[in-house]
Amino acid sequence: MQNRVTVTVGGLKYTLLATEGEDYVHRVADYVNVKMRETSGQGSISQMDCAILTAINIADERFKEQEASENLRRQIKELLEESAKLKLELSEAKREIFKLQQKR
Repeated sequence: MQNRVTVTVGGLKYTLLATEGEDYVHRVADYVNVKMRETSGQGSISQMDCAILTAINIADERFKEQEASENLRRQIKELLEESAKLKLELSEAKREIFKLQQKR
């Protein structure tokens, strides 16, 4: 189900259709407003330039976070593989200990 949510971004009102809840949509709009204020604080620029620069900055954040997420996934995969290898070695060591104890 889609929700109609009215938000204010950059001083203008927009009615959005979203499958997410109203609180989420407002958090997103608030985030964009914060980013726009950061961008506009760098000097006197037009609303359009501010919106474009803000979009570029948010896209940059997204790509960097996506790359960091991929790196974490890769590290987790490597750690899981190492863990499986260590479990196998431990199991083999336990078998060897058991065999040695049986020889006594």
